[in-house]
Amino acid sequence: MDRNEIKDFIVEKTLEGMAMTAIQDALAEAGVKIKFMELRLLAAECDAVLEKKRQEKAAAEAKAAAANAEKTAAAAPAPAPAQAPAAPAPAAAEAETAEETVKPRGETTVTVSPIQRPGYLACGMVTFGTGGTAEWFLDQSGQLALDNLKGPEPDRQDQQEFVRELKKVLGGAGA
Repeated sequence: MDRNEIKDFIVEKTLEGMAMTAIQDALAEAGVKIKFMELRLLAAECDAVLEKKRQEKAAAEAKAAAANAEKTAAAAPAPAPAQAPAAPAPAAAEAETAEETVKPRGETTVTVSPIQRPGYLACGMVTFGTGGTAEWFLDQSGQLALDNLKGPEPDRQDQQEFVRELKKVLGGAGA
């Protein structure tokens, strides 16, 4: 399998709900030996494709639900309107509510510790854009781990930014 075929495989299996370790095992069965860290980095590269496919799937499900609702509405007799429908909420009020729920994001920063722990290739600290901090470790098998998380749980964007910044500080590909 070439790199693009591996990425397609990762996307397909992720959409099926398969865990990364199971994907790694399935790739091994297909004759592709890949370290877990390499798999995670490839999966991070596939996130845009995954998000697009998830949106397409959600749009198709919404379209099917709307078609089903139309069939149901056509089959049922229409009730007589008892009162005038309520006026829709003003757009300004909706925009104001949306602005209140959106919190500003900071920048994700990754630092490498000058003192390396035994058994690890690298370690350091990460500050996520949502405000959380954690220690990160890269072991000799290429597996990446976080420990001592403080603050909010990192979301998908935090994870993607962390991998991107980690590649930059470690001098990896795609930096």
